[in-house]
Order: sequence, then C-alpha cells, then structure tokens
Amino acid sequence: MKKHNFYAGPSILPQYTLDKTVEGIRDFAGSGLSVLEISHRSKEFVACMNDTMALVKELLDVPEGYKIIFLGGGASLQFTMLPMNMMNSKSAYLNTGEWAGKALKEARFYGEAVEVASSKDKLFNYIPKNYVVPADADYFHVTTNNTIYGTELRKDPDVSVPLVADMSSDIFSRPVDVSKYSIIYAGAQKNLAPAGVTLIIIKEDALGKVSRPIPTILDYRTHIKAESMFNTPPVFAVFAAQQTLRWLKELGGVRAIQKINIEKAALLYDEIDRNKLFVPTIKDPEDRSLMNICFIMADEYKELEQGFSDFAKSKGIVGIAGHRSVGGFRASTYNALPIESVKALVDAMKEFEARS
Repeated sequence: MKKHNFYAGPSILPQYTLDKTVEGIRDFAGSGLSVLEISHRSKEFVACMNDTMALVKELLDVPEGYKIIFLGGGASLQFTMLPMNMMNSKSAYLNTGEWAGKALKEARFYGEAVEVASSKDKLFNYIPKNYVVPADADYFHVTTNNTIYGTELRKDPDVSVPLVADMSSDIFSRPVDVSKYSIIYAGAQKNLAPAGVTLIIIKEDALGKVSRPIPTILDYRTHIKAESMFNTPPVFAVFAAQQTLRWLKELGGVRAIQKINIEKAALLYDEIDRNKLFVPTIKDPEDRSLMNICFIMADEYKELEQGFSDFAKSKGIVGIAGHRSVGGFRASTYNALPIESVKALVDAMKEFEARS
C-alpha cells in the first residue's frame, strides 16, 4: 500500500532526493567511495558544498553581500548563536508559537529581549498585527511558520531595524525578498534535507557589531571565512540538500512550488471548512499555514477522533496526529508532498463523514 507521509519533521523528501542519495551512498560523484565515508576536504565534496551554496543563491535570488553557510545544531542552536552575534543590548521578538518563544527565552541571556506582540492569549491561533518594533532594537526576530499551531507569515515584514527569521518549516516554499533580512536560518528537516544540517543566509555587514567576545565556533564569521568547513560539516545532509535543490530547480523553482503549495492547501482547507466532522484551528485565512494544516474534531464528534485516525491509517495516511501539546490533527504539506496525497486525505475525510 502506498504511504502518504504527513509527518511534521523529519518529513517527506522528494523521490528524486531519495534516489540520488541512495546512489551517493553507493558511489559518491564517481569517487568509488560512499558519501557516508568521503572526506569533507575531498575535491568531490568541496564541489558538492559549493554547488549547494550556489543553488540556494539562485533559487532564493540572494543578493550580493550575503553569504551561505551550513552548520550543525539545528535551528535551536541558532536561538542562542543569533543574539550572541547580533545583540548588543536589546532585541525584539514576535511570539507566534513554541519555537518563537524558545528563541525569545535564549535571547534574554544576552540582554533585553522585548516581546513586541504575542498570540499566546488564544493558543497561538493567529498572527499578531499592528505591533510596534522598538527603533533602538539591534534586530527584530520572526518565526515565519509555526509547525505546532499552523500559522504562517506569508509576506516579508517591513521594519526599520535589522530583520532576522527562523524559516525552518517554510523556506523554499515561496519567494522571499532576502534583501529585507540580515539573517535567515532554517533547520533542514522540512523542505530541504534530512535532519542534521542548518542553512544560514547572512548579510555580511550585519556582523562584527557586538562588543562581547564570541567563542570561535559560535562566531558566524568563522564559518563564513572557512566556507562551512571550519569543522566537519554534516556531509550526508548537505549532499541530500543539494539533491532537493536540484529537484526544485528542475520543477521550476520557488514560484512554481508556491503555486503547487497553494493548490494543495486550498484543497485541504476547503474540505476542513466543508466537512461537518472537522473544525480548523486557524480561522483567519490570511494566517493559515500552507505547510502545517491543523484541525480538530467538532465538539459533537470528539468521540470519533481515534476512529478517524485508525481509518486514515488504513488508507496509508501517516503522520496526521497533532502535536502532543495541542492534540487533534496536523497535515504537513511540505514541498515534497504530492497533491495525490492531499487528495487521498480529503477522500478519507469525505468517506469517514459519509459513514459516521
């Protein structure tokens, strides 16, 4: 039976990526060695790293003056690495969910981190509007997509201070005006590669402005200078990222995938809104994520929740359980998820409604 993979992360990868990484495990770039055992200093892997950086620049139309680096530690390491490198005394954060809150918590080790707005009052089921970013903040941090609650910033904010963003779960899903950002970071395990590597896009002139000493390995400039080779990078995950970016380029780039993502999300949201059994957790269409679509059973059908879970599983649909902190259902519709899988979920919802 075909599996329809809606897991939130690590999540579905393109079949192209899976096939190419299998080839690379057997023989990487004609070297006669596996990508799992190749030296990161080998000419074959240096070429892979350089090509992966070039693909990021091409697909996101990264302007001059920016550098691409790949690090370990996940986005969670960036929660502390970012303020260590960027924050002299004050920063500003938009708190839209669990990961935004964790980033804010880490920033407070380095100075005053202001929460300019929060949607915690309504279980993070909306994106705050009309907030004011302090003009004296060293930077303003946003989390563009919130995997647990299913909200998303679909437009790049306009602010008067340096803008930074955690784009772990929606990078490459839409065009981004990189010129508006000083730093973009993203854990790979959603739209890019298996877990283990983090992509960081950095405006070079945003660095070197803090007075504190920065440990060598936590200084962005160290990794820029060493071209992501200061220490051994996550070789396999970078290679897999290269394959995913090649796949995306062949597909037509981020504008092409954005159209597909909008179509997939509309298909599922329309069914959630129509089906008497289900209720969307995010009411405002403007705030609804295209990557993590969250919904619950209507109050009068709560007793059917486990039944629907079992029914969906019988149809090959996996990974739709909501985050343990909120329950309900979550369908993650990342770039690699084919529209056929969304149609399979919609059909299952319709069939379950008809028999309930």
